[in-house]
Amino acid sequence: MGMLKAVTDQDFEHQVLNSSKPVVVDFWAEWCGPCKALGPVLESAAGNVPGVEVVKMNVDENLETPVQYGIRGIPTLIVFKNGQPVATLVGMQEQGKLEEWLKAQV
Repeated sequence: MGMLKAVTDQDFEHQVLNSSKPVVVDFWAEWCGPCKALGPVLESAAGNVPGVEVVKMNVDENLETPVQYGIRGIPTLIVFKNGQPVATLVGMQEQGKLEEWLKAQV
């Protein structure tokens, strides 16, 4: 499994809001230890839940989208369906809980 796809302020609308399936956006930063720890766990969990796409957004490189969705702490995961945020999870999670949460979004 490769790295999760990165999205930016520029392509967020196209990649996330206009997607036909649920998209989970992982808001993260290079300096954030829990974010780095969450990455591989999220990737594994996503691999076990077909029908959900998972992408990452670096909050240091993209300043508009995190503000628009009120991101205060990272890591924050937000599920978007039909262009709307429908669920949010903040902080480090273990894989089992993440898989359950992802399955609930499909």
